[in-house]
Amino acid sequence: MIVLKNLTLRRGPKIVLQGANLTLNPGEKVGLVGRNGAGKSSLFALLTHRLQADAGDFSIPPRWRMAEVAQNMPETDQPATAFVLEGDTRLMEAQAALAAAEAADDGNAIGEAHGLLAEVGAFDASPRAQALMLGLGFKSAQLDAPVNSFSGGWRMRLQLARALMCPSDLLLLDEPTNHLDLDALVWLEAWLQRYEGTMLVISHDREFLDAITRVTVHLEETQLTRYGGNYSAFEGMRAERMSQQQAAFGRQQEKVAQLQRFIDRFKAKASKAKQAQSRVKALERMEKIAPVLTAADFSFEFREPENLPNPMLAMREMRCGYAVEGGEPITIVRDIDRSVMPGQRIGILGANGQGKSTLVKTLARVLPALGGSVTEGKGLAIGYFAQQEMDVLTPESGPMEHIIRLAKQVSPGAREQELRNFLGQFRFTGDMVHQPVGSLSGGEKARLVLAMIVWQRPNLLLLDEPTNHLDLTTREALSMALNEFEGTVMLVSHDRALLREVCDEFWLVTAGGVSEFDGDLDDYQRWLLEQSREQARAYAQAARGAAAPAVVEAASKPSKTPDEPADRREDRKAQAQARQRAAEQARPLKAEFGKLEARLATAVPERDALAASLADPSLTAAERAERGKRLKLLSEQIETFETRWLELGEAIEALSTTTA
Repeated sequence: MIVLKNLTLRRGPKIVLQGANLTLNPGEKVGLVGRNGAGKSSLFALLTHRLQADAGDFSIPPRWRMAEVAQNMPETDQPATAFVLEGDTRLMEAQAALAAAEAADDGNAIGEAHGLLAEVGAFDASPRAQALMLGLGFKSAQLDAPVNSFSGGWRMRLQLARALMCPSDLLLLDEPTNHLDLDALVWLEAWLQRYEGTMLVISHDREFLDAITRVTVHLEETQLTRYGGNYSAFEGMRAERMSQQQAAFGRQQEKVAQLQRFIDRFKAKASKAKQAQSRVKALERMEKIAPVLTAADFSFEFREPENLPNPMLAMREMRCGYAVEGGEPITIVRDIDRSVMPGQRIGILGANGQGKSTLVKTLARVLPALGGSVTEGKGLAIGYFAQQEMDVLTPESGPMEHIIRLAKQVSPGAREQELRNFLGQFRFTGDMVHQPVGSLSGGEKARLVLAMIVWQRPNLLLLDEPTNHLDLTTREALSMALNEFEGTVMLVSHDRALLREVCDEFWLVTAGGVSEFDGDLDDYQRWLLEQSREQARAYAQAARGAAAPAVVEAASKPSKTPDEPADRREDRKAQAQARQRAAEQARPLKAEFGKLEARLATAVPERDALAASLADPSLTAAERAERGKRLKLLSEQIETFETRWLELGEAIEALSTTTA
């Protein structure tokens, strides 16, 4: 287990942990939460021994194999699959042992190395690595592309796949969803739910944390507090704890006032001086219960639009894409015939690369339409949040310079003090208003973009992944502001909580077109899982088809004559080796298949019993709510298990067909 006892950790002059205590048991899946800058990443650095404790005790099992997502951007022309394979540290060690044995011409060592390679799953390592990459959104044609041919976000996905490839006892994930779309996020959730080691996750995605964690550790004011439950459970328990603390503080303050009144009244009287002095000492000894004075939560609101055009936008046969210098433009989305009306709340769904951001950029006038038309309503005022904040910010300018430039365009009469006060609402105070944007954190840049949008007083908000760098309280503030906004919202986000709270209709960007998605986010996730099943079937069919040419080739060869015994022996040997390799590939799949069957055999009856128990009229509202939450979680897990069970069954069938 992981144990922190009376631990103090500093990062420069800042105290991150002071006298902190924490115990994490093997196999626990833990969400690490706290405000930006509280020190969550520093705690990860402690666990990986990049930082050393300043005081106290810290222990972690020495034999545990650890995996985390490297934050550096890889610069290599290595093929993507090979890069991900290197995450399997046991495989790399086995390959190194084989190379050393072969170099020494040590037959025994060579045999042992081959046995170790079979033990660590060397024969199916490449398919496992590629399955991770496909799950995270890579296309088949990209599997062997050079790493440095990918953009920054896709390289970080490769780093994530590399971490997942490691057969680890402890998995550390720091904001793993930042570079994922909703499709890849759903896949990652299912994968992490199957992970059997200990896991610590830093994330600001509420639904992601709820789906994969069962313990929450809150880092606040240099202390670690453990809560049994996912993020939603943590919120409820913390609210209750704070309420009790506030009540205790109130009672203490009443006692303090009573003691102080006695002291003030009788300290000058000789007859009462002794009692008064004893109360002074009691007051000094009294344990101070800290008042619930958390830092003020961030909140803001969008100003009322001056007008609401009807319609806001009208698209007719519009084509979106990119111009290519000296060549034909590249069309990403075509034949868009849709209108945007006042007050609509539209969530834009679709996998990365399908054209969501391209569509938003076109509507935001960042990219010109490649064809068709887009007609804007009279008085349309667009507020655009770019997925990459620096697309609308200047690195060397400070927040004050940005807002002054904007005010000159939008409201020339604004005074500097008014602008300074406005920035203060978004936590830009003092000298920070002149700090170059390039040196700000991701969350600070996001708040500045929000401030600039609010100042413009838009009636149409085009938001492309606005929550990537926002903490949970800021995300909640954004959700509240969007719900109170009287204009129209078009939102691209992988934050399902934000999509659920804000959007009441969805557009699906896929296969080069835009269509209305008839359903909610749960329907969309079911649709994604069905797409995954179809891909698994196609993969299995392709695997079976790959064996066909070999069968045809064998059938077309002339039959062996009795005078070719050596050739026949070689053929039989090759066939036996092929069957052995296929059996070795199928062995871990069958083991996982058996485990899933056992889990389903337990989970399905439990789900059915829970569903039946909800009809019990004697249940209290709290009991009914708790059982409902458990039923929802269990149903989602069963759906995940069934999807993986189907994939494994088809893969095993493909291998058995190949060796038949």
